[in-house]
Amino acid sequence: MLAVQKSIRTLSPFNNELKLKGFKVFPIEGDSGATRQYSRKDFYKICLSNGRSKIHYANRSYEVEGSILFFGNPHIPYAWETLSQSYTGYTCLFSEEFLRPSMQAESLLQSPLFKIEGTPIFQINEEQRLFLSRIFDKMIAEQAESYSYKDELIRNYIQLIVHEALKLEPSKNFDRQSNALARLTTVFLELLERQFPIEGVESPLVLKKPQDYAQALSVHVNYLNRAVKEVTQKSTSTHIKERILLEAKALLEHTNWNISELAYALGFSYPSYFNNYFKKELGLTPSAYRQSRV
Repeated sequence: MLAVQKSIRTLSPFNNELKLKGFKVFPIEGDSGATRQYSRKDFYKICLSNGRSKIHYANRSYEVEGSILFFGNPHIPYAWETLSQSYTGYTCLFSEEFLRPSMQAESLLQSPLFKIEGTPIFQINEEQRLFLSRIFDKMIAEQAESYSYKDELIRNYIQLIVHEALKLEPSKNFDRQSNALARLTTVFLELLERQFPIEGVESPLVLKKPQDYAQALSVHVNYLNRAVKEVTQKSTSTHIKERILLEAKALLEHTNWNISELAYALGFSYPSYFNNYFKKELGLTPSAYRQSRV
């Protein structure tokens, strides 16, 4: 029994607002502000950026410099490496539920911009960048207003950006073969990290084994294992195990979930399986670990 009641881990104000409204737009303020912490499991992303970067998207990699427009799908793993020290632009995050009231939402989300076989990156010129920047500025201004129909207006701005992108020629600056093992490892690690944090017992961990990740990435599990081992010197199973244990320790320390709830949230069929798993790796039962942190 815990001596002190601990509160369930809460989301940051940024995450709370994003979850509540289903939408958020913000400027990228230099390299340090290029990454925000949010749950990629739930949100589509449109990013207008200027700088040099390398983007791993599904089974492809893109190295780009200058102004680009990027479309991210929460169901497709991607990783973004910023290569230049100066990086500016805008990011727009939105849920499918936010866009759904629009009659065109389904067709837009099924466009090539958001599909795994499509091209999510568009190189744009200065005139296009300025035009799109003004749209992002309008969205930033509108989200702070009390106008009753501002959500509908913002949905219209998102659709305008999507339609502008559909008129552009997609970027072809990608390499399917070069350093394929490193690229696959990058998207595996990104997909692994995307499963966390566990925000509630009602949304348990789904991908738990190397086979689960291989299926999600559309590769054979042996190929995934070979890539991860060669690049990181750790097995796929070890990465998964270490990340689950890290999350288990965080939940034990920062929530008041009982052991059964915690076990189910982490994808274990029975609490006893979780107890044995945890004790084998750390030498303590989950309850004993929790008590040691009180």
